[in-house]
Amino acid sequence: MRRILILTEYDGTHFAGLQRQRPGLRTVQGELERVLPEIGALPKAVAAGRTDAGVHALAMPFHFDLPGKIPTEKIPEALNRLLPEDLKVLSAREVAQDFHARKDALWRAYRYRLLLRPHPSPLLRHRALWVRRPLDLAALRAALAHLPGRHNFLGFAAGEVREGVRELYEARLEEVEGELGPELHLLFRGQSFLRGQVRGMVGTLLEVGLGKRPPESLRRILETADRRLAGPSAPPQGLYFLEARYPEDKLLPKT
Repeated sequence: MRRILILTEYDGTHFAGLQRQRPGLRTVQGELERVLPEIGALPKAVAAGRTDAGVHALAMPFHFDLPGKIPTEKIPEALNRLLPEDLKVLSAREVAQDFHARKDALWRAYRYRLLLRPHPSPLLRHRALWVRRPLDLAALRAALAHLPGRHNFLGFAAGEVREGVRELYEARLEEVEGELGPELHLLFRGQSFLRGQVRGMVGTLLEVGLGKRPPESLRRILETADRRLAGPSAPPQGLYFLEARYPEDKLLPKT
């Protein structure tokens, strides 16, 4: 029995989210678990995190167990022949028997894309959030500075029942000249994230950038954990799961 770590890329537009849900709902986990037995694997895949409907991923880790003899390097090609066009495997490697894609993650990173131009883009309507008005970048950076550290992030979460204290290692802004116009990327890296936390932070930051609230208001949200003080959640289409990092001793040497 081998434990395999794969990295997946997917377009979340037509998925009801990552996690398996009730019958009839199309999910990333459901599509992956549907095809795993066809390569000799057990039909259970565990992800590093979760994404909501409409959210994308550039390198979402999953682990699964493989009693079959297929060579590890052949797994991406074998799975990709079976998977739909909006979900593909980028790489596969063998990991320690006790490796866990969610529990062993040291950190996870997300990016939110904002398209800044006078008119919306039909090509990016499922890939980035269009913002018509100019944003105050200085105010955005001042607001972002309040987020890193260990805080109670329930004030930004949605539908969360877990305890809210998390550690955010990085929150920053990047200006990017995109193919279809200038973009702003909001990047967040943390130990773990609450449900809806990133979209809640982005929606609140957008209000700062549009002059609807001061940057200092984010400190009050962190102090009180009161969701009513934050802005609305940003739409899902601009959000991407970027990557997760694991301890080296859990990753077996690549062959």
